[in-house]
Amino acid sequence: MLSGGYGVYIIITLVFAGIGWLASSKLKSAFEKYSRVPMTSGMSGAEVAQRMLSYYNINDVRIVAGQGTLTDHYNPTTKTVNLSPAVFEGRNVSAAAVASHECGHAVQHAEGYAWLQFRSKMVPVVQIASRFQSILLMLTVGGIAGGFFGQTMLLITIAAFAITTLFSLATLPVEFDASRRALKWLEQSGTATGQLHDGAKDALWWAAMTYVVAALSALTILFWLILRYMGSRR
Repeated sequence: MLSGGYGVYIIITLVFAGIGWLASSKLKSAFEKYSRVPMTSGMSGAEVAQRMLSYYNINDVRIVAGQGTLTDHYNPTTKTVNLSPAVFEGRNVSAAAVASHECGHAVQHAEGYAWLQFRSKMVPVVQIASRFQSILLMLTVGGIAGGFFGQTMLLITIAAFAITTLFSLATLPVEFDASRRALKWLEQSGTATGQLHDGAKDALWWAAMTYVVAALSALTILFWLILRYMGSRR
């Protein structure tokens, strides 16, 4: 049977998992909706990406076709804009929005955007912290470890969650700024204006909301762990 503390953690996780599912569903719905709205220029996502990179004189970033759905991302290590098949080949508003957003990250990288640099530097330590979070929770919140040792382990757990929470929070300005850059370029370049621009804005908004939910979830769990530690010292 779960301890009271671990039960609270499960409840928090399930609540935010539900909210995250709703945000993800809205994102998929928006992507499908604007996938049915063709670009007046007839440009594919890959062509939009190439045009945006050329606009910013970025010549050392490759655009590659990936796999899966909504798996698009920019890799600063390999300097590649990885686009899912639907975005790479798509000639619609959704493809243009996602492709330009990922190129927004490439522009951030080229210009030395501070939040992107900070987030990239955190990756190695975040990978370590996230790997041990579940084990630490079982030892502390799950009631396996108690007494002074339990309090020490709880502090370590808080430190691990603080790292991953900071990473989630640092992701927010990176994602919002990339969308801002994408939307600004889409309009200024004439690639997507009027209703096409509004559609791209709507799709990118729901993409951003998935990151907001993740950050709020991490922040809530961290706050709860801190309260639990303070209560254990009384």
